[in-house]
Amino acid sequence: MKQLAVIGSSGGNLYAQGGNNPKGMMDEIFAQADSAGVEVAYIQFIGTNGTMDTISEDAPARLWTLAGKDEVTCTEEEKLCEINERAKENDKALADLIRDGKIDGIMLMSCDPDGVNHEALSAAAKSGIPVAGTGGSSMAATQTLGCNVIAVSGTTGTTNRTRAISAISAFAKEWGLKYTPVIGKAEGADQVQEGSVWKRINFRGIMMASMPGFIAMALSLALSKILNIAVLEDVFNTLVDLLPILLAAIAARQVSGLDEVGIVAGIVGGALSTDGGIIGGLCVGILAGVFSYYIISFCLKHKVPGTTANIAAGGLAGLGSGLIGMFIIAPIAAWIGTGIKWAIDWALDYNAILAGGIAGFAIWFAILGGVYHAVILPIILLEMESAGFSFLGCIDLCGLIMVCAGIQLANIIAPRKQSDRVACIPNLVVNLAFGTFAEAAYPFMFSSRKVFAATIASATLSGLLIGMLNVKCTAYVPCFLAPFMSNDKIVETIIVMAFSVAVACILVILCNRLDKDKEIEEET
Repeated sequence: MKQLAVIGSSGGNLYAQGGNNPKGMMDEIFAQADSAGVEVAYIQFIGTNGTMDTISEDAPARLWTLAGKDEVTCTEEEKLCEINERAKENDKALADLIRDGKIDGIMLMSCDPDGVNHEALSAAAKSGIPVAGTGGSSMAATQTLGCNVIAVSGTTGTTNRTRAISAISAFAKEWGLKYTPVIGKAEGADQVQEGSVWKRINFRGIMMASMPGFIAMALSLALSKILNIAVLEDVFNTLVDLLPILLAAIAARQVSGLDEVGIVAGIVGGALSTDGGIIGGLCVGILAGVFSYYIISFCLKHKVPGTTANIAAGGLAGLGSGLIGMFIIAPIAAWIGTGIKWAIDWALDYNAILAGGIAGFAIWFAILGGVYHAVILPIILLEMESAGFSFLGCIDLCGLIMVCAGIQLANIIAPRKQSDRVACIPNLVVNLAFGTFAEAAYPFMFSSRKVFAATIASATLSGLLIGMLNVKCTAYVPCFLAPFMSNDKIVETIIVMAFSVAVACILVILCNRLDKDKEIEEET
């Protein structure tokens, strides 16, 4: 039986998408691994009480480890710096297991290749065992170490189950194992998730989880234009009306921790407050989740039968939040949403080229600073709600993904180190085929100031061209679909995308040449 190690942390984006529930995450991995006939033989997972994007070394944390067959345990809560020291000791033990041939593969989730997981991943790189996982920046650094990465993606839009299925599928294919994904069963609706309900309110996580709905909406609009089928435009309009309900359901489920009961409360509340748009749906969903949590907690505390408790938590919470949303939240949310859209339109009307240049310049700093998913993504979704495409969505696609693709292409054509070429080929495929994984550019940006400056310059020039041609589209879709999901500017979109790849590629090739020449001079 193949032996699998699981290492990682609650991470940045991951925290809002299952990383705040390490036990539930590991249970999903156990279920999928068992289905493939794979044994989880080692676990090292650092769990914190918040996202690691803005965390201090003194923040409370726990170290989760394997406690037996399909069981995990955790340490007492300590400072993150102390947990990291514990993890480094475990990392050495895992590295020894890898060198001894007792570990056949590693699953990663927001790991730390340059820190607490460095020794194990270095051993994995030397042994050539397969590695799969999520976490954009961490996986990019893992590839840089030379690990045999067989599956990689960012964390955006994933869940504990989809991450487990993706990784185990990759390992099963690598090892020639028969594997059927296990859908499993949801936690009992009468079980209240531990932890403060208020700490589960995470706007970023809710927005990212709702992305598939917005992409479906944009695809329906694109297909209506490509195929000239009027009924698909009606599908688009229907999906636009349903987006607030979608957001409300996701928000209520995440906040309440009650799965189906939370979803029902969110749907009921969202359906009553659709006039508030996605902002209204988000707020009502959070309110429904809070109501559901406290109602079912009260019912269970007072020994109310489970069926009645579920009905009260789902029905009453949904109705109460929906009525508040209809009469109070929706008018305010609609006004805020209209104001944000008006501000974007005003900026484009005032000077579209300048607006594009500023957005292109700022987009990389936004994603590096952890602001992208909290601010930029919600604005993209707001734009898409009204039109099906977005100005900032085009900045995302071209300034981030296409520029990243250009960096990968440059390091395939003229790499500074030969090992970079091997790592960049799959990254380029992911960039172009799936419209994501901008984090693949990080190792090159952080290892060279010239490449960092070239990346920002490329994104800025891309933004200037987007503003000049007045192109709007969306990200998180295959690059060949993006032009058809634009504001009827297919040719202009293709020009902007190609320009972004080309300028980044040319600038990075020049940077690599200068860096290599400098290294040669220093050696002589």
